[in-house]
Amino acid sequence: MAEKHIIVKDLTMAYGDFVIQQNLSFTVNKEDIFILMGGSGCGKSTLLRHLIGLKSPAKGSVFYQDTNFWQANEQQRNKIMRRNGILYQSGALWSSMTLAENIALPLEEYTNLCSAEILELASLKLALVGLSGFEDYYPSEISGGMQKRAGLARAIALDPDILFFDEPSAGLDPISAKLLDDLILELRDSLGATLVIVTHELASIFAIGNNSVFLDSKSKTIIATGDPNILLKECDDQRVRQFLTRGKNHQHQESNS
Repeated sequence: MAEKHIIVKDLTMAYGDFVIQQNLSFTVNKEDIFILMGGSGCGKSTLLRHLIGLKSPAKGSVFYQDTNFWQANEQQRNKIMRRNGILYQSGALWSSMTLAENIALPLEEYTNLCSAEILELASLKLALVGLSGFEDYYPSEISGGMQKRAGLARAIALDPDILFFDEPSAGLDPISAKLLDDLILELRDSLGATLVIVTHELASIFAIGNNSVFLDSKSKTIIATGDPNILLKECDDQRVRQFLTRGKNHQHQESNS
């Protein structure tokens, strides 16, 4: 039986009196590539913020295995967050630092390694994402796709149990996006990590996702959950089908091109 990594129970997300989503309940299993999907403005990124400790729920719970995250003390929450890695939409690299220095940051803060060991590890993480030899480059000197990969190298610096991604393919051309998808699959397999990804990119959803929730902005709750490829074939809800069928047409066109 699959090990449960994150359990969300009866979660309501709100800004003041304005409810964004309510009654959200789902489970992310170990080594899932779990997709948070839905139309624009449905609350995908807000849900991610609740999962990574940036926004507390109006109601409900987020469990990391047996620990209720929002009822835990600050020390317990920090311990959980140190086991997570986050890749933000922009890559969020420090522009004044080289790639190696960017990856070294979390290692300097959270480990007792000496500077030589940290540099060696930074080079290893860059090699894992296909950026061997780019240690001394600054973010402005590399392409957008390479910046995303460098951001990913920093996210995996501390060998996280769970990786969170916010629109990882945003702004990338189709080839770079496909390379990033392939890299995400490789990292899941090599690290044994669980991945939670906010994305509306249908090619990515079908290529890498094995579990998902679909957030609906009209009813303000989850209207579908499961493997996106199975939802495409079997889900009867028109809103989910409409969202996913664009991908089917897109894939069909690609296979004929």
